[in-house]
Amino acid sequence: MTADLAILYEHPRWFAPLFAALDRRGIRYQAIDWTDHRFDLAAPPPARLILNRLAMSAFLRAAEHPIFYAAAALDHWQRQGARVLNGAGVLALDSNKARQLSLFRSLGLGIPDTRVVHRAADLPSAAEGMRFPLLVKANIGGAGAGIVRFDDLAALQGAVRQGNVPASIDNVLMLQDYVPARGGTILRLETLAGRFLYALEVATGAAFDLCPADACLAEPGRAAIAMRAVDPGPELVEAAERIAAAAGLDVGGVEVVIDDRDGTPRFYDFNALSNFVAKPSEVLGWDPHDRLVDYLEQELERVRA
Repeated sequence: MTADLAILYEHPRWFAPLFAALDRRGIRYQAIDWTDHRFDLAAPPPARLILNRLAMSAFLRAAEHPIFYAAAALDHWQRQGARVLNGAGVLALDSNKARQLSLFRSLGLGIPDTRVVHRAADLPSAAEGMRFPLLVKANIGGAGAGIVRFDDLAALQGAVRQGNVPASIDNVLMLQDYVPARGGTILRLETLAGRFLYALEVATGAAFDLCPADACLAEPGRAAIAMRAVDPGPELVEAAERIAAAAGLDVGGVEVVIDDRDGTPRFYDFNALSNFVAKPSEVLGWDPHDRLVDYLEQELERVRA
């Protein structure tokens, strides 16, 4: 192994705050870009401690994206004895929204009514007994990609005939109840090392891309997102921590919407790539990257021992 710590990333800008926090602390690390990465099955892992920071939206930036490749690499390094944070098991959930919803439901948590298909032609028949409006979602999305709302069956049938429904890179689609968000907001709960870190209330507007991080908000033409730090209450905190424990999630979050029809919290997204919030000192009063570096230091001590 050539290093104690390796950070594997893909987006060219999202990880500048993390790298800056590591540099401030004087922690040596190897930054490895998934984009042009390759590995030899006979070679050792790149480090004793590996932090995977791959975004599911990678497929939007490159047709030859590394999502499935990364699953093989992380699994291989884990088998060789490396400590991998957000490893192959977490990536398997992060890259499969249907599995995320199954996990939430298995924990007794509310989810939106959802049907899963592998052929677009089956979407209209899957809608039988469901109430419109409905969302068609790609099983692998990211940055709000692959989500379309349909207000009635005729619109859905027409889109299927014309080939205008979303596509997923794994050929799995979901038909999901459009949950009216109480107050026009969703909650994003972040966790670190299985424990609740902070929560944001994010205004939904008409968009599905609600990433609150600096690099997301800086994208050209992107509308501003209203958000604020909130106390989500003990029940939602406990639910987020149970999800993190069941998933083996080292750092990341979940999103939940309060159904305005009946007040039920409905969990709908699991995000193993946490970029944290933009302007954290203003929104939170502290920088979560410092907490992440604290955690990395603790894990480094463990692997060195």
